[in-house]
Amino acid sequence: MDEDETEAEAGTRATSEAAAAREAETEGSFAVALGTLVGGSATCYGLGSVLGIDLRGPESVVTAIGVLAVIITVHECGHFFAARARGIHVNQFAVGFGPNLFTYRGPEVEYSLKAIPLGGYVAFPDDDEDCPYPEDDPDLLRNRPTGDRALVVSAGIIANVIFAFGILYNQVTTIGFAEQTYEPGVVVKAFTNGSAAKEAGIEVGDIILSVDGDTLLAKSESVSKVVNTVKESPNELVKFELMRLNASGAPEVKVVEVRPSAGPGGNGKVGVKLASNSSVAKHIANNPFEAAFLSGKEFSRLTALVWNSLTGLFFNFNENKEQVSGPIAIVATGAEVMRNEVSGLYQFAAVININLAIVNLLPLPALDGGFLLFIVIEALRGGKKIPVEIEQGITGAGVLFLFVSGASLILRDTINLIPH
Repeated sequence: MDEDETEAEAGTRATSEAAAAREAETEGSFAVALGTLVGGSATCYGLGSVLGIDLRGPESVVTAIGVLAVIITVHECGHFFAARARGIHVNQFAVGFGPNLFTYRGPEVEYSLKAIPLGGYVAFPDDDEDCPYPEDDPDLLRNRPTGDRALVVSAGIIANVIFAFGILYNQVTTIGFAEQTYEPGVVVKAFTNGSAAKEAGIEVGDIILSVDGDTLLAKSESVSKVVNTVKESPNELVKFELMRLNASGAPEVKVVEVRPSAGPGGNGKVGVKLASNSSVAKHIANNPFEAAFLSGKEFSRLTALVWNSLTGLFFNFNENKEQVSGPIAIVATGAEVMRNEVSGLYQFAAVININLAIVNLLPLPALDGGFLLFIVIEALRGGKKIPVEIEQGITGAGVLFLFVSGASLILRDTINLIPH
């Protein structure tokens, strides 16, 4: 996005386009004894309702689904290759859920691709009734030391983190990261009907240099400063210092006084759309060291966005619950983002990876973090395992919750996408 836009209809309201960055999250789980059930639900933050999303352009929808499938595959490959590297028995590797589209049976592992590519699992033979290995086989996952099991469980998270960093590294070395440069002032973009600002002589393209003597610095917050001054001054004269180009193209400065009218809530309004006085350019890294630094910086920024969204959900669930969406909305969001700009593909993929990693790290039943918690408890108990019945009961409840919540989100998102 190349500007932060403010629209004043019932007042002057700031609605930053840059702040409309898509934050997405997918949930997955990795069942140590029962196999893995990944993606029962996927969630997406920062979008509110998905009403009005344009699903035209099926190629972008297919691309979004493909990105999700690749990310889930990377997550499962982390578990799979960590287990194989430690010589641990694995009997199934699957991407997707639902009916099988393709199956290959190797000497030990059955590989399958399923119809709905929004989940996946790695399964171990430990608790299979027809397990071909003796119960005390040292290469069964349950018989491995806590360190080996922790590595296998956390490998999916590690794989997503590495993949996200790699995606951002590729972006900054090919198409570059967008860098927004701010200049002093705020740009007048348009007027609403009955605009007091227009009647006072302000024109589209004017740059507001100061409001009531308060200089507008080269910051994104300058828009909010104008907004707040207008809102706090109903029926009072507000002095705007403007810069515009005259007929010869030379800049000239003039002062215009505007009297904001009072809106329904009592706030002042002048009926104008404002934008930050800024420009956007793509910066491509000049060398691997700069690429690594910029990738790490962007990774940290996206991680903070994801984390803040998650904490906002947990601590203010009632306020943020409508911003939680399932895989249908994630695909719709990804398709829309990628239609706008190719860099959206990189950002979409990176955010999904980071979400998958963070959510799976949470110590919740049926998620990787839940199994890591079991391992930590076992280590604190001096290696004494949690009874299988208790662990399976907790895990089963978590799996049920994921599927029920996922199905509910899919139903809600599908209904929301239907024009009303």
